[in-house]
Amino acid sequence: MLGQRKMEELETKATQWLAKSQLLPERQDSFITTSGVPVERLYTPLDIADMDYLREVGFPGEYPYTRGVHYTGYRGKLWTMRMFAGFGTAEETNARYKYLLEHGETGLSVAFDFPTLNGFDTDAPEARGEFGKCGVAVSSVADMEILFRDIPIDEVTTSMTINGPAAVIWAMYLANAQKRGIPLEKLGGTIQNDILKEYMAQNAFIFPPQPSLRLIVDTFEFGMKQVPRWNTISISGYHIREAGATAVQELAFTLANGLTYVQAGIDRGLKVDDFAPRLSFFFNCHNDFFEEIAKFRAARRIWAREMKERHNAAERSQWLRFHTQTAGCSLTAQQPENNIVRTTIQALAAVLGGTQSLHTNSLDEALALPSEKAVTIALRTQQIIAHESGAANTIDPLGGSYFVEYLTNQTEKAVYEYFAKIEALGGVIPALEGGFFHREIADSAYRYQQEIDSKRRIIVGVNEYIRDEPLTIPLLEMDREGEKRQLERLSRLRRERDNELVSIKLEALRQAARGKENLMPYLIEAVSAYATLGEVCGVLRQVFGEYRLPAMV
Repeated sequence: MLGQRKMEELETKATQWLAKSQLLPERQDSFITTSGVPVERLYTPLDIADMDYLREVGFPGEYPYTRGVHYTGYRGKLWTMRMFAGFGTAEETNARYKYLLEHGETGLSVAFDFPTLNGFDTDAPEARGEFGKCGVAVSSVADMEILFRDIPIDEVTTSMTINGPAAVIWAMYLANAQKRGIPLEKLGGTIQNDILKEYMAQNAFIFPPQPSLRLIVDTFEFGMKQVPRWNTISISGYHIREAGATAVQELAFTLANGLTYVQAGIDRGLKVDDFAPRLSFFFNCHNDFFEEIAKFRAARRIWAREMKERHNAAERSQWLRFHTQTAGCSLTAQQPENNIVRTTIQALAAVLGGTQSLHTNSLDEALALPSEKAVTIALRTQQIIAHESGAANTIDPLGGSYFVEYLTNQTEKAVYEYFAKIEALGGVIPALEGGFFHREIADSAYRYQQEIDSKRRIIVGVNEYIRDEPLTIPLLEMDREGEKRQLERLSRLRRERDNELVSIKLEALRQAARGKENLMPYLIEAVSAYATLGEVCGVLRQVFGEYRLPAMV
């Protein structure tokens, strides 16, 4: 902190400088962040004069973790390079995983197709026309066995972006490990398992909120006892941001969801320090470089404070560990090579913000699933940042920047304003049922598009610097026979499995779902007998019902 005399001198100098600078013209751009925070010409110690540096910023590895949760940052271990991948059949995706691992990827991340995300088998009427388009189709443990064939899942961590049927898909992963003789305690990875953000943004939900929360807490309880290295939830702001939210809304809504899950675990009777250390987060990284860095720093500080003050949680439970994906919604079909630059800037912001793992989008993803060449460039982007840029050489290199610290403080303040609004509505679920989150996200998306349409926000190649040119990049083409092979495999599975055993296991699951037992053991037994995803989710649909968004939304 500067002394009083120095502060007065600085204030005088700043006033003089501002008077001089205001005589000079500026560009006509809108100098605001994506969350609408005005960006001033200059930042000085005056902008953070009321900040207690040691209490609010501190040191890496120490409360409130603004500068990172680890003492060594990337000097101890680089972030996990985890490329999100999945398309068509399990065979095709398995080949892509092996390709990525051979080229330096350090963790797997599974994208599932839309029928799988919604708990349907490939041959279900609801799945028609959607096979493999946005991810891999997994209808049974047989598919899971192929998906991870010859991959050392006890050595490589696996993240799975799955929500409504997350407990079922996780059960398949665990059953596959058991069939391979791999102890569950050796498995590491993450299931997204964040149903609240599905109701808010992505809409890939199945069951109503309360039974969905039950399944999530079941995974918490089972994981902490049987799969201790597994992150049983990845509380996700990514899809909230992709739906049109601002950086502040993404952070506020995600942290509010996280606190709701913590309370659900406590209400079950779990001790917070038994399950909270395995909670993880998943954030978007958009184009506004400094705002994104501030968002990540504020996220750690807010989570640490809330866990400490609300729940008296231990140090490890206060850590906010997160995965980052660069912004898919920022990619453009026009001049797609520009997406390499956008992804690089976003990836660098994630690294400077202290992410624990990172996916970099490919240049062609506004047009198709990524080709091998495109995904290799995306992976090389991370590797160049890690090994050539110097960004990983010191911890939180932008800590102490007047602008970054100011933005971090402003982000934190705005998040708490949203917390107050949500609390006034009765909490996350009542606010959700009243349409609050949908309205907030829709309004933000509309404002952002208006800024683009009016050119108050320039998107290179879209509303400025436009060129009429043919597409020159090669696009990935799907194997047109893949769906046929998948349907044949599923039909053969149903003929050759022990159908009497499947019926017994599904009935046991039905009875357990009607009670209060933890469902994970029943799910593992059912899928181990080769009950399909659709059959298992069908049983749960019958017991829990299906959720529909309120008509007012």
